[in-house]
Amino acid sequence: MNQYQVPFVDAVKRAVTVNYCNFNGRSSRSEYWWYALAVAILNVVISTVLSGSPSVMQAVSGVITLGLLLPGLGLAVRRLHDINKSGWYLLLALIPIVGAIILIVWFCKESEPQTNQYGPVPNVA
Repeated sequence: MNQYQVPFVDAVKRAVTVNYCNFNGRSSRSEYWWYALAVAILNVVISTVLSGSPSVMQAVSGVITLGLLLPGLGLAVRRLHDINKSGWYLLLALIPIVGAIILIVWFCKESEPQTNQYGPVPNVA
């Protein structure tokens, strides 16, 4: 495990507690992708458990999505900061297909190993 990796549980805890609405600083690649996996698993569980009642499933899913929107946006902005890009590049997601592909490629890039204009290397220890 390299020095920039965050364990699964720690990544989710950071996103929903410490950095709930934080758009400043940097987040490591592992922190971003572990959180994305946790949200995907949560969606699958909700869909499976509430599959018999579509209206309840939509309501619960909507409430959870609203609750996880700000931590997800903050984490995405901090991830862009980690590769020395402005958080405003997140608006590329509004461009169909191409924007999403560009963002996925950037989110997969390795962290910059040195301090950049957005702050020091994320402390994950």
